[in-house]
Amino acid sequence: MKLTSGFIFAAILSCTALMAAETALPDPLLDSPKSLQGKQSAVFAGGCFWCTEAVFELIRGVDTVISGYAGGDKKTAHYEMVGEGRTNHAESIQINYDASKISYGQLLKIFFGSAHDPTQVNRQGPDSGRQYRSAIFYVNEEQKKIAEAYIAQLTDAHVFSKKIATEVVALPAFYPAEGYHQDFVKLNPNHPYVLVNSVPKVQKTKAMFKDWIKK
Repeated sequence: MKLTSGFIFAAILSCTALMAAETALPDPLLDSPKSLQGKQSAVFAGGCFWCTEAVFELIRGVDTVISGYAGGDKKTAHYEMVGEGRTNHAESIQINYDASKISYGQLLKIFFGSAHDPTQVNRQGPDSGRQYRSAIFYVNEEQKKIAEAYIAQLTDAHVFSKKIATEVVALPAFYPAEGYHQDFVKLNPNHPYVLVNSVPKVQKTKAMFKDWIKK
């Protein structure tokens, strides 16, 4: 996330496209049962975890969001190593939510709708490398089925002009990131990267999912 002039220019172009693409997404035809109760977790990767964390912290029914790493080994779950792009980790977030207030399918809808661009391969906007890939790390077979069904539903509906690149893989483990990455957007509202990349996604989420924003 180095802030070179080229980086910032690419980021502005990416966010301009993101704000322009406000296609309404359908609700998932397959979702977790409404009778599901208690605390659940979901792990998504969609580019820089500062951005995705900031989006899901807005959502009603979400208790906490933790930035971290998923897809690789514990020994390589460190920011400097992940940044090299050779650990198989993706910058990810763990969403801890109340299943009686929001479903897994609704979280997916927000993930695909405003948290990131699911058509980009091994990058997200100005950030490139496998560590910035789009991925859903499922924790059980139900999450796998719901995620795969929703991707198929979005594909059949031609919601995106390009093929969805999101990987759906089992979660081997989730490793929380270093403390200074947690709540980064909230604690660093004037950081250049936040202003260019995170703020547009937050604004888009508030516009597209206003009924789901915490009061």
